[in-house]
Amino acid sequence: MKRTTVRMILALTALTVGLAFTPIPTQAGSSLGKILAGGGIALAVSQFGPQVNSFINKMTGTKDSALETTKVVPIISAGKGVYLGAVQVAGPRRSVARVKAVAQLEGKFSSFRIKALIPVDTLNPTAKPSRVRGVGVTGVIDVKL
Repeated sequence: MKRTTVRMILALTALTVGLAFTPIPTQAGSSLGKILAGGGIALAVSQFGPQVNSFINKMTGTKDSALETTKVVPIISAGKGVYLGAVQVAGPRRSVARVKAVAQLEGKFSSFRIKALIPVDTLNPTAKPSRVRGVGVTGVIDVKL
């Protein structure tokens, strides 16, 4: 196996393990638990995000250009279950630089389960995040806890 491929697999594994051991709140009202979980995700993504981003780009044949780029950011989920993870976003370089996280909203329409993935400009879900337009989600990394 090529050395680069091995590094990418190790980085993806380290990110997954880091996310799996991130503390999560045991009670819905635990502010400290929420802060620790968010901080753990942010730390894991800041530590291993560039390697995971490179791995996804190689998987998909994506190359950054002077105008467009990709990066890995944490995902903040709202809905049934607690999910921690990260996503890769892509778009214009200036817009991607503004993205700090992706908000995942879940809903039900008739018998369909719907997930909306929205790139936002903050890691804090209570800070009234603003949508970053022109950026899309191109990859999902998650761990069910």
